[in-house]
Amino acid sequence: MSERIAFIGGGNMASAIIGGLIKQGVLPQNIDVVEPSEEARNQLHSSFGITAQAQAGEALAGAGLVVWAVKPQTFKEAALAAAPFTANALHLSVAAGINTDSIAAWLDSERLVRAMPNTPALVGKGISGLFARAGVSAEDQKRVEQVIGTTGEFLWLDTEDKLDVVTALSGSGPAYVFYFMEAMTTAGTEMGLEREQAHKLAVATFAGASDLAQTSAESPQQLRQRVTSKGGTTAAAIASMEDNDVRALLIDAMYAARERAKKLGNEFGAA
Repeated sequence: MSERIAFIGGGNMASAIIGGLIKQGVLPQNIDVVEPSEEARNQLHSSFGITAQAQAGEALAGAGLVVWAVKPQTFKEAALAAAPFTANALHLSVAAGINTDSIAAWLDSERLVRAMPNTPALVGKGISGLFARAGVSAEDQKRVEQVIGTTGEFLWLDTEDKLDVVTALSGSGPAYVFYFMEAMTTAGTEMGLEREQAHKLAVATFAGASDLAQTSAESPQQLRQRVTSKGGTTAAAIASMEDNDVRALLIDAMYAARERAKKLGNEFGAA
């Protein structure tokens, strides 16, 4: 990929994508970044050799693709500042919540793809949901796949509202996993293990179970049943979770995350 790529926002998600692009052979001098934070600009320079700019300017006009990695509450201001320089670019938003109707209005462009990645993108193990506006060509989609593919897997969605579901499931999902890891580590420590031992066991258990689920032809339910012997230790644990409605609570939590994603779009996305 030899075209210039610009990033509006230079935080963790932008850095994950930039790192992946550089590993694929994209030269740092072909990457422009607009990042108001001096600390973040310095980090980009030390990590990738990129000299980021504090505000949008003429340098953006040479970018064929602009990646929007800003916080929802600052998106509109950043978009209006950059729009005069990005009229001919393909746009990729990885910002949570902000819908493409708002972004398209701010940028006056229909060449727009919205993505919902997650934090394992930082180690190339993420998964992203993608939605393309009608103005995005098949070639544009391939370009987006090249970029977002540096962070892990991806899938295309046929309607934008499904991105709120992706947000609730995989976007926020790593936090659910970490939450369970915290609880398992605490329980292991309370029952006599060193915290480091309990942490290692919890992390390895999630990693191994994920690999097994990914490679097995069986469903998660079938895999769970295989390890749950009648009257055994796992059965006792699952019964306790069922008695406490853990499954229902997790489903409720995902609905809450989806509703918050919708509210973010309404709160910060008004054109």
